[in-house]
Amino acid sequence: MKLPETHHYQISSSLIPLLIEEINDIQTFKGKWLVIKSKLNDLPTQLKDLSDFPNFTTNPLSSDLLISVSQTLTDSLTLVKNCKNPNFSAGKLRTQSDIDSVISKLDRHVHDIEILIKSGVMNQETGGGSKRETVRVESRNLITRLQIGDFEGRSAAMDTLLGLLQEDDKNVLIAVAQGVVPVLVKLLDSSCLEIKEKSVFAISRVSLIDSSKHVLIAEGVLLLNHLLRVLESGSGFAKEKACVTLQALSFSRENARGIGCRGGICSLLAICQSGTPSSQAVAAGVLRNLSGFSEIRQNFIEENAVPVLIGLISSGTVVAQENAIECLHNLVSEDENLKLLVVREGGIECLKNFWDSSAMGRSIESAIGLLRNMGSYRPIAEVIVADGFINRLVGALSCGVSGVRVAASKAIYELGFSTKTRKEMGDCGCIPPLVRMLDMKAIEEKEASAMTLSSLMQLGSNRRIFQKDERGILGTVQLLDPLVQNLDKKYPISILLAIAHLKKCRKEMVAAGACGHLQKLVEMDIEGAKKLMESLSRGKLWGVFPRP
Repeated sequence: MKLPETHHYQISSSLIPLLIEEINDIQTFKGKWLVIKSKLNDLPTQLKDLSDFPNFTTNPLSSDLLISVSQTLTDSLTLVKNCKNPNFSAGKLRTQSDIDSVISKLDRHVHDIEILIKSGVMNQETGGGSKRETVRVESRNLITRLQIGDFEGRSAAMDTLLGLLQEDDKNVLIAVAQGVVPVLVKLLDSSCLEIKEKSVFAISRVSLIDSSKHVLIAEGVLLLNHLLRVLESGSGFAKEKACVTLQALSFSRENARGIGCRGGICSLLAICQSGTPSSQAVAAGVLRNLSGFSEIRQNFIEENAVPVLIGLISSGTVVAQENAIECLHNLVSEDENLKLLVVREGGIECLKNFWDSSAMGRSIESAIGLLRNMGSYRPIAEVIVADGFINRLVGALSCGVSGVRVAASKAIYELGFSTKTRKEMGDCGCIPPLVRMLDMKAIEEKEASAMTLSSLMQLGSNRRIFQKDERGILGTVQLLDPLVQNLDKKYPISILLAIAHLKKCRKEMVAAGACGHLQKLVEMDIEGAKKLMESLSRGKLWGVFPRP
């Protein structure tokens, strides 16, 4: 039968003066017993402060704590009697160890009572209320339990907290508002591996909620250091969860620098090589974020990251492959030597295999971005074209995802470095889908297609293909409209100039309303507008324009 809390309080209150009196008569280990005596002198005041709360007898946290205090004091009284026996029936070393244990427990009790009083849990109502209020009360109780008691009790509280956090995103927000993050960060320094790894898991759950990330960022270098230590020596599960959090934190330039200068890139690359498939994916995600900051790219070079990333493109999960590709894209963007290294390490072939094994969708967009980036270096562009990527890009122009179409169009523009290549692009059928993109809703898509068409139209055979598509001129003229903003007008002007020497094309431009748009563009001093307007003025079309 469980005794009431008042009973344990009364036992503790009566045992303290008795213990102090007994300690005064002890001569062995006298120094240690004087330490215990000083702690016992402070304990009655704390217990009295705890008992002043109205729910002192019903709160489970105070109940558990009073039971623990009562037990420690009872054990201490037994130990006092043993120490009065000069023969040390339990052994001198064992007795000394037991005394040290009492000192440690009393320290913990003092600490726990302080936490319990300051936490506010002794003031809150535990019954009724909304679900939100119930979660708030439970969160605060669990946060308090994480700070008091022994490892076993804290671990049990952590299990309950994890269940609460995984149940609902709103629960995460409530727990964060109650102050769970600083407590979890402190537990990352726990000597108990189990609690430390559960804390990593809980923090990773918080990092998945965008509106809570700022609380993690506020923990600064302390949190980063703990997470990086987990990457070095934690279990596979803990490493993965640490990467989840680092992925959320590494969008910050300051955090990215912190990760880079503390050996984080080396640890992340090691996970990419030998971690579980899921941990490889999130580690590559962190690397992708880090590679976006130019000042950190040297760390990637020093750690020989390129072969590791290419290996991940060959064998990782789709998410890992995408992250590795995007990481390479950032790394090689302004470094021709790294581009050549990617080629030497078999990067182009890996990219081709990834492309051919993936469904035509968003996953291809990252591959196209890297291809375009690599193709900005002429010697590599020639390799890309020779490897048959033009046909793949033409297929991507008809993808149902706008971002893929835009990326493919820009890549074709980058690879159109010669007359021969532009002819191959036209022969492969890239012009009709580019014309269709002129009518798409997104301005970025309109501009990307116009930019690419302006390059391809330098070739006569491509101009003839364009002319056969009745939507081509109309779609291009519509882009001249000043109301179509955030689109560089030089591209549609260039397309129309390329065919303005043909009478039929000029008539179609005029019929589509080019003259009115051009008049406004001339007034806006847009490059090429005046020249195109003059071209349309030929062939007895003078009456279309107002006379000066």
